[in-house]
Amino acid sequence: MRERQAFQDARRAREFEAFVAGAAGRLLHAATLLTAEHPRDNPRARALLTAALAHTYATWDRLRGEDPYDRARRQVVLRFAHGAWRRHRGHGGVLARLSPQQRLIVVLRMYEGVAEEQTAALLGLPAERVGAICARATALVLHPPRGPAPVGPLSGAVPS
Repeated sequence: MRERQAFQDARRAREFEAFVAGAAGRLLHAATLLTAEHPRDNPRARALLTAALAHTYATWDRLRGEDPYDRARRQVVLRFAHGAWRRHRGHGGVLARLSPQQRLIVVLRMYEGVAEEQTAALLGLPAERVGAICARATALVLHPPRGPAPVGPLSGAVPS
């Protein structure tokens, strides 16, 4: 009986290691986009990923046909939504000017390709609201607001 359990544990570990080898890079990139950290300096993103992978490993035997990537991504999103979005603004990165909620929706919709309805269900928002937030955030990323007009001699004022 112990040999069988040891065999099952070893198989589980190999399956999980193969999953992590294939999925961790993409999940880390998604977490980095969420936290709006620099890709080379992303401790919050790494913490999100580590916690999500730990949860996925703990529930590995109960997946029963569920996609492990979807489970791990959901954990990254939920952990970000429950903790990070209350206290973390962006510190750099492409999505830094977006609010945490906007980053979450843009990453799920645009980077991860999650359908609007699935994103809405995951976040507990109406699908129309998710669509509106995504459109506004995408416009903000693609067309950032201009800064204030320069002040000084070259600002266009005619000297008297």
